[in-house]
Amino acid sequence: MQKQLQQIIPGRATSDGAGVRIKRSLGQSQQARFDPFLMLDEFNSESATDYIAGFPAHPHRGFETVTYMLEGHMLHEDHMGNKGHLRNGDVQWMTAGRGIIHSEMPQQEHGLMRGFQLWLNLPAAEKMKPANYKDIPAADIPVSQFKNGGSIKVIANSAVIDGKVISGPIQGLTTQPIYWDVNLPLNGKFAHAIPATHNTFIYVYEGSVAIGEDARQLEVGNAGLLGAGDEISVTALSENTRFILLAGIPLKEPIAQYGPFVMNTTDEIEQAIQDYRNGVLAE
Repeated sequence: MQKQLQQIIPGRATSDGAGVRIKRSLGQSQQARFDPFLMLDEFNSESATDYIAGFPAHPHRGFETVTYMLEGHMLHEDHMGNKGHLRNGDVQWMTAGRGIIHSEMPQQEHGLMRGFQLWLNLPAAEKMKPANYKDIPAADIPVSQFKNGGSIKVIANSAVIDGKVISGPIQGLTTQPIYWDVNLPLNGKFAHAIPATHNTFIYVYEGSVAIGEDARQLEVGNAGLLGAGDEISVTALSENTRFILLAGIPLKEPIAQYGPFVMNTTDEIEQAIQDYRNGVLAE
C-alpha cells in the first residue's frame, strides 16, 4: 500500500539565532510537528547579511539536531570541547540529551550558504542521557546512482537500490530514522519500501514532485506529510528535482517545549530553565 500525500506544510520565511534568515516548515507551530520530528529549517542565501551573524552559544535539552550542509562552511563548538567544520555535503548529528551548549557560526563572508537543520525528538527514557556529537564528512555518506538517472544519498538507515543495500552512517537509534536526499530528472520515478511503522514526510527543495497513486503534487519549499502505507512512489515533475525524505517511528509521548528545551512535562521544562540559569544544564 502506497503512502499518499495527506497534508502540505508550506515553508514560512522567518529568522532564528542572531538573525539568520531561514524557511521553516515543520515546527512553525505546535500543530506543525510530525512525531518524532519537531522542526525542519532550510537555509539558502548568497547574501551574507542573511547568515553572517550565525547562531551564538545557546542551550538544548531533550532532542537531537541534524545539520546537513549542502553548500557553505559552518563551525560548531560546544561546552564539551568539540569543534567541527561543516562544509559541502557534510552532516552533523548532535544528541543534546541532558544538555549541551553550543554555537554554529559561519566561516565565510560571502557566497552561498545552503542546507537544513532537523530537530528529532528523543523518547522520555533518553532525554537525560549524556550529550553526544558526531561529524559525518561527505565522503562517508554513500551515494547510489539510479539507472534512470538521478541519485540517492543515504544519511540515516538503509536503502535498497537495484538489489544492493546502501547503508548510511547513522544506524540503530530508537526511532529508526530514515534520512535520504534524492535527486531525479524530469519524469524520473523513485519507489521504495518504507516501514508501515514510520511517519514519513518529504521536503522538496528543487523542482516539484507527484506522490502516490493519486499523483498529488508537492511544490518546492513545502513539506508533505504522508499517510499510512508501506511504500512510497515519487515522480519528478521538473528537471533536477531534489527532495529529502524523512521517516521515523512515532514516540506517541506528550511534548512540552520551551524554545530549545523539549521535554514531556512542564515541570521538566521548568527544571531545564533552572538548570540553565544555575549553570548545571550540561553537567
